[in-house]
Amino acid sequence: MRRRYVGALAAIVGVAALGAALPTRAADDRRDANAIFNGKDLTGWRVFLDPKAKEKAKPEEVFTVKDGVIECTGKPFGYLITEKDYSSYRLELEWRWPEKAGNSGVFVHVSGPDKIWPKGAEAQLYAGHAGDFWLVDGFKLTVDEARQDKKTPRHFYRMKTDKPVEKKVGEWNKYVITCKLNTISLRINGQVVNVGTHAEASKGKILLQSEGAPVHFRNIKLTHVR
Repeated sequence: MRRRYVGALAAIVGVAALGAALPTRAADDRRDANAIFNGKDLTGWRVFLDPKAKEKAKPEEVFTVKDGVIECTGKPFGYLITEKDYSSYRLELEWRWPEKAGNSGVFVHVSGPDKIWPKGAEAQLYAGHAGDFWLVDGFKLTVDEARQDKKTPRHFYRMKTDKPVEKKVGEWNKYVITCKLNTISLRINGQVVNVGTHAEASKGKILLQSEGAPVHFRNIKLTHVR
């Protein structure tokens, strides 16, 4: 009987210890969900600008932070890229066109040297085509062939939806990009607009483009998924 009592007591202590550990792990997850952009400065990110561009500007002139918003001038071409690699995550962010509709994009699983443009999967932001996939610099991803651009095979159109995908100029749109194992799914303003599988990479940096037009980003959050 005493042996059973001791065993039961050990099990209770073990469960209690596990329960005590869970809040810490949950707290770590909450920190991760907000660590990618602090809303104050570009800590954790760096800027690359096209060295061949005719327009000359300093990195701090192209990407600035004001009132919790990353403001990008769009010129010259370049990007804001994370210093760290990420895998198995849900990336949430909001974007808007402050002046007129333009072009930009969000890259995931970015690898290799800095250039225009580095290897990765682009979740398109180009007005009217937000949610398209572009497979940049030979990045491999399996997407429905029926939506493949016949003129540009590395471009895949978003799915057809019952409701409009994008909001008007000046209004905020929400992107949710989920990268889990070798699958990448895109959701805009609550609607699933694209899915790709068999990605050649499941880890890499995250990139925000400067591609010709002013664009704003805010509420950039990353949460790890299993």
